[in-house]
Amino acid sequence: MSFLVFGWSIAAVAQKGEDTGAFRQDMPQVLVVGYKDKLLSKVPGSVSVLRFKDIRQMAPVSGNDVMKRVPGLNVVDEEGAGLRINIGVRGLDPDRSRNLLMLEDGVPVALNPYGEPEMYFTPVIDKVRNIEVLKGSGQVMFGPQTIGGVVNLITADPPEKEKTELRIKGGQGGFFSGYASYGNTVGNVGFIVSVLRKQADNIGPTWFRINDVSAKVRVKLSEKGSVGMKLGFYDEISNSTYVGLTQTMWDQGGTDYARIAPHDRLPVRRYNFSVTHQYKFTERASLQTTAFAYTTTRNWQRQNFSSNPAATNQTGEVWGDPSVPGGALFMQNSNGHRNRQFEVAGVEPRLVVKGMIAGKENKLQTGVRFLYEKANEQFIVGKKADATAGDLRDNEVRSGNALSAYLQDELNLTERLTINAGVRMEHFDYARRILRGRFSVNGTTVVADTNVVAKDKVFGIIPGAGFSYLLHDDITIFGGVHKGFAPPRTKDAITSTGMAIQLDEESSWNYELGMRYNNNEWVSGELTFFAMSFGNQIIPVSQSSGNSNATGLANGGRTLHKGLEGALQLDLGKAFGWEHSLTVGNNFTFVDSRYVEDRFIESGSDKVNVRDNKLPYAPSFIWNGSIGFEAKKGWGLRMLGNYVTEQYSDELNTELPTANGRIGKIDARFLFDASVWYQFPSRNITLSVCAKNLGDNRYIASRRPEGIKVGLPAFVTAGIDIVF
Repeated sequence: MSFLVFGWSIAAVAQKGEDTGAFRQDMPQVLVVGYKDKLLSKVPGSVSVLRFKDIRQMAPVSGNDVMKRVPGLNVVDEEGAGLRINIGVRGLDPDRSRNLLMLEDGVPVALNPYGEPEMYFTPVIDKVRNIEVLKGSGQVMFGPQTIGGVVNLITADPPEKEKTELRIKGGQGGFFSGYASYGNTVGNVGFIVSVLRKQADNIGPTWFRINDVSAKVRVKLSEKGSVGMKLGFYDEISNSTYVGLTQTMWDQGGTDYARIAPHDRLPVRRYNFSVTHQYKFTERASLQTTAFAYTTTRNWQRQNFSSNPAATNQTGEVWGDPSVPGGALFMQNSNGHRNRQFEVAGVEPRLVVKGMIAGKENKLQTGVRFLYEKANEQFIVGKKADATAGDLRDNEVRSGNALSAYLQDELNLTERLTINAGVRMEHFDYARRILRGRFSVNGTTVVADTNVVAKDKVFGIIPGAGFSYLLHDDITIFGGVHKGFAPPRTKDAITSTGMAIQLDEESSWNYELGMRYNNNEWVSGELTFFAMSFGNQIIPVSQSSGNSNATGLANGGRTLHKGLEGALQLDLGKAFGWEHSLTVGNNFTFVDSRYVEDRFIESGSDKVNVRDNKLPYAPSFIWNGSIGFEAKKGWGLRMLGNYVTEQYSDELNTELPTANGRIGKIDARFLFDASVWYQFPSRNITLSVCAKNLGDNRYIASRRPEGIKVGLPAFVTAGIDIVF
């Protein structure tokens, strides 16, 4: 279902047939870019579409396995299971995917899209059919995030005929994924119901249990109108934790996947509902209205620890080397419960009118969106390491009301040249009400009941324009410019004492110029030059970003991201007329992301100017390669490689690691995966085996939030797919 505007798509989903490649109109929902080449040729920006066949052949353990194959994206693993995806786009900070607008079936999945856009919930890749990624000027039609890009994860729609699907996968460490769905169309009503169970006892240091239930219903009301509804439930429990290895633990080895804080627990529960009504007045005018609502509860229990050997209330358990200052973790017999509940609701009517201007085909899209969001947050102090309850320390409510409006016009100047111009308006009123918190009284911090309310608002005009020119039947030249915009997080813009600190919105000017080639016979590719110039890039100060002790404003100042990304896909089997399929794929991203004005950061007793430094977690080069072979008789093999250059974990570009492991250079890495499968002649049953990190490389995936997170070791899974 749609909650935002998708300027480069059609008015209804084009559902890809998995085997035949055929398309049909289905659910009254809106895609980001669509699938057909005739649609992609008009997209004035860099775009990637991953189809179900490609996703299935990767045999992903998590969404990280798939998303890191998209050019321009830097995917940082956190716990090995991909439960909370961290994506950086073209050198942007990947922390909690804050600069990325992520959707499931067109509906956002962030906790609060405006005030708290973190991805603490990530849709499970096992139920995803197709993925769309847009990074160009088309983002003006989205909001509120228009900086990094848009990712739309698409799940199965109601089938035209009765269909049952069962997919089971198992692997090391008690890993299991079971997906079952049943769908049919009876008269004017189509439906599909799916159930997913996913779990593991040991993926690296992580165990988890996930249950996911969803349903879609499509009702054809008349030849002109239809309604689509979606209902979903997600329930997760895991031992996700912020604490990682110290540098001494990493250097000594043997504790890469230790459960340092075994009592840490993160339950996530989400309910979502959306309904879309589509009505076609004429062949040239249609109205689509979407209403949606979802709630997310995220209560995180984490054990306290300290790097100070004199810390109070210790359990006696010590990790690391106490003889190295800062090189050990001293576990404490207490914990903190970060309990948060989020609510989001909105409605958006969208009008599409096609017509003629001076004899030229023209399409106008306009609409308005109302959105309400709310967050309830409590911090509970537990008196034991495994306490499930405790004393209330902090209690607050954050709320916001957003009004968006947009207008975009697409004009076909000639049969080959299409230009697009649009503008978006964002207005967000937000408030933070502190009911209980920590305050300074005569220089002493006390916890007290209060009722402090502070309000503020942000307003933005977001213009954009682009073009696409069909140079040849198979070659499209495209380009565009748009303003990147993201509102300040409510919690950052209003302090814990109730002071509005006038934190600016994040803003940039984004530019693209590229070429797309698509010969449906055997070759396709895309090459894009890009630049993002930030007047003000927000530097995260959250605990998840490793900056929980940061003080002052989060305005990071001017930065510049510039680079080149490309992709090339060859089907040599078609090129040479073989009866078998042999595909070769490559994509790469080169990006230079730096601070471009004076900015001084305290380092010990000195202040260091970070001008010309690279941004944290912004590798200069990323490469992905694949070779796939599929025999006519049904068996196939696919090999995948992923290379990421070195990157820094802090703004000072510190080379040598600190003893606690949180700061220092992260070395380059190369990972190699492979999968093999066999599809029986009936084509109803497919068997597969997949191996991740075949070289069993030991590497640092991240140094945050609180220590080194080690990448997933060699991991083997086997699965069976049954469709009837």
